[in-house]
Amino acid sequence: MSDRPPSRLDFLQGTLDVLILRTLLRGPQHGHAIAKHIQCTSEDVLKVETGSLYPALHRLEARGWVAASWELSDKGKRARFYRLTPSGRKQLATQQSQWEAFSRAMGLILNPAAQEAK
Repeated sequence: MSDRPPSRLDFLQGTLDVLILRTLLRGPQHGHAIAKHIQCTSEDVLKVETGSLYPALHRLEARGWVAASWELSDKGKRARFYRLTPSGRKQLATQQSQWEAFSRAMGLILNPAAQEAK
């Protein structure tokens, strides 16, 4: 049995990629800001650990969906900033569409009464 709080959700495979791509739609960000945005936006349900975040960012960069450059953070420290590429925008649109279809299907299964009332 896990000792993690029950409010934490395990990521489904591929989920982290779409979370990162969606976060970068807001503009270039460094890794810590990406993780913080995901955690805050999800009302602390989703927490991205460093050991998962940076391999995912490197994978997305290798696929050409994000590009990275060294810049100064708002605290004046050098940090690697990631930005969404045009290819990454297309991938985000594809993945978002897939997630919306998946979410709808899960809703139909988990809330059958809403469908049976029709």
